[in-house]
Order: sequence, then structure tokens, then C-alpha cells
Amino acid sequence: MGDLMRWIRPGLAAAGLALALTAGAHDDKPAGASTQKQPAAASQGPAAAPGTRDARAYFTDLELVTHDGRKVRFYSDMLEGRTVLINVIYTTCKDACPLITQKLNEVRALIGEQFGRDVWFVSLTSDPERDSPAALRSFAQKQSADLAGWTFLTGNPKHVEQILRKLGQYSQDAEDHSTLLIAGNVAAKRWAKIRPDAPPVAIAERLKLLSAGDGSANPLVR
Repeated sequence: MGDLMRWIRPGLAAAGLALALTAGAHDDKPAGASTQKQPAAASQGPAAAPGTRDARAYFTDLELVTHDGRKVRFYSDMLEGRTVLINVIYTTCKDACPLITQKLNEVRALIGEQFGRDVWFVSLTSDPERDSPAALRSFAQKQSADLAGWTFLTGNPKHVEQILRKLGQYSQDAEDHSTLLIAGNVAAKRWAKIRPDAPPVAIAERLKLLSAGDGSANPLVR
């Protein structure tokens, strides 16, 4: 996640979360119920003092395009003031991406009324050359994820690459993108990496804690 760790507030690093910062590759086993004993979330490294850097400048406010064809700014429209769950997909993926998207749909259901009000999902393509807005919308519809509160993003490949690099999720090969989930309360500067094989209930609880600004909780699954 690189410099993204600098946005974490000290309380989260002091919570005793496991230091597991290695990005998961796309060939990780993504979302099976048989892996539910895995830790729900990786923790964060040392944090700089809050407010040391400008969030818009760090995350960039580059223009992207949604699966509905709308032009948006990454920070201003997708992140600012929100608690978000970010993941990376590509639409021709036949295994991990659909499975993780289905799992996130379970998480969405567990969040209930908070989804689209307190917590938003952002799925960013690793293959902007081929993933048009129409392709993303088709993918979202097949996964029952074409919903208010869940945005699939593509755009200028250079813009997508820069944002993925900022998130620590960039890979030269679209198929080798990380499957780890990134959850964050942007205003509170609290972030967590979550394993894609974590149980949906654990992911949902982590998002609720982040949304509430509670960065002092212990790991959700021991």
C-alpha cells in the first residue's frame, strides 16, 4: 500500500492488528467459505500525524468514467467524506473477480441501510484498455451489483494506472492485480487491508467500525 499507510491514524496501528501488508495476487484463492478462518483484515504500519498531507493531492482528483458513463473525479466524487471499500477487477476475469464481487454483495446485504449512505463500494478496473463503461455495467449487472452506492470505474489508462499506483494495487498485467480489499474512512484517515477470503460478516463489521470512526478495535477474527 506504500504511502497510503501515512494516512492511517496512530490509534489504528496501536490496536494490535497483525502486520500483514503483502499484496495478494490475482491467483490467490479468493472467496470460498472454506477459508473463513483467515484473518479478516491486515493491519497498518506506522502512521504519520493526522493532516500531514493533502488527501486530494495524494489520492489524485483525476477524471474517471463510471459504469453509467458519467465523468467523475476520483477524490472529490468517490472518496471525499466517505467510508469506502475499494477493490480491483477486470470484466473478462472468469474466477476471482466474479467470486469476490459476489462476496461483496453479501457484505452489502449485511451492511443494510448503511450501504450507499455511510459506506460506498468502488470497483476499479485493472484493464481500462478493454473495460469500457458498457463492459463494466454488463459485469455489474451479471453480478447483481449495478446498484446505487456501488460504482465501477474505468477511464484514461494513464489516470487509472496512477490511481492504482497510489492505492498500491498496480500491476503491468491486468490479470495479476491484487485481490486484497482496501477499506477506509477517508475523513478520519483510517485504512485497512482486508483479505478477500475473509468472511462477509467480518468485512461488514470492519466497515461499520470504520464508518463509526472506531479505529481502536481488535482484529475481528482471531
